Amino acid sequence: MTATILPTRRPDGFSARPRGRRGSPLTPWLFLTPYLVLFTVFVIVPVVFGMWISLHAWDFTLPRRPFVGFDNYAKLFDPSSSTFEPFWASMRATGIFTVLSVPPLLIIPLAIALIMRANFPGRNLFRAIYFAPYVLGVAVVAVLWRYLLDNNIGLVNYYLGQLGLPDDIAWTTSTPGAWVALVWVTVWWTLGFNAVIYLAALQDIPAELYEAAKVDGASAWSQFIHVTLPGLRPILSFIAVITLIASANMFGQSYLMTQGAPGRETRTAIYQITETGLRGFRMGDASAMSFVLTFVLVILSAIVFIAFRQKREERA
Repeated sequence: MTATILPTRRPDGFSARPRGRRGSPLTPWLFLTPYLVLFTVFVIVPVVFGMWISLHAWDFTLPRRPFVGFDNYAKLFDPSSSTFEPFWASMRATGIFTVLSVPPLLIIPLAIALIMRANFPGRNLFRAIYFAPYVLGVAVVAVLWRYLLDNNIGLVNYYLGQLGLPDDIAWTTSTPGAWVALVWVTVWWTLGFNAVIYLAALQDIPAELYEAAKVDGASAWSQFIHVTLPGLRPILSFIAVITLIASANMFGQSYLMTQGAPGRETRTAIYQITETGLRGFRMGDASAMSFVLTFVLVILSAIVFIAFRQKREERA
């Protein structure tokens, strides 16, 4: 015999069962409208306008801006043009900085996040110390370290001398010192952001997985390899892409710390685009450079996503 549960009725005789509400299909779009307006005004319109500029000999100081088609792009791949060497030299500098900065910005924040996950006295202070530099603006960070790394009055060389190490390193005017300085300052400044993302991802990994690994006799290293890393793989792909894009768009550190020195060795692509467009008044060339850089970043980002997806499929 089974009991049938009837819906309760209110004193007025109507059923108390809740009724679903069918809203207007336009309701989601009303909520999205503020974002879509901002996205259109500050992203889509500038991109379209930038593409239009790249197809013209655009000098904003002159009234006439003739249409040149894809000539600005062709000059970037023509060794005889005046824009070929500076642009690809800046792309080389961008590549050097990206290769040197991305690995430590993936590894060091992960190590810090693993420490911050543990329970120990002063954990919150430890977290605040590592995240604090990220709230500073690039101008503050770059000017601060420019004086600290000065080879005449900087404290870095002073303390190196106190330790018996070379104390005459020109951190901002010679290579490889300039690259070491730019990479170190960037890592010190931005690692807190990646560490916070790692920490949030680590806290989402079920504790039962670690307990099961301990029962099976897995060491701490085995737990990291077989539990932590697989659990972090989606976040690793995200952090790798945003770090790659941020490093490829580095400008403020080079502009304020080294001014592209020595020579043009540390003048990155964004630095060169800024100089070409805002100081050289050749906005068409600068726009073409920016779209070539964007295309390269899109390709690299796709490669990163594909690589991480293949690893997930191999493990599955």
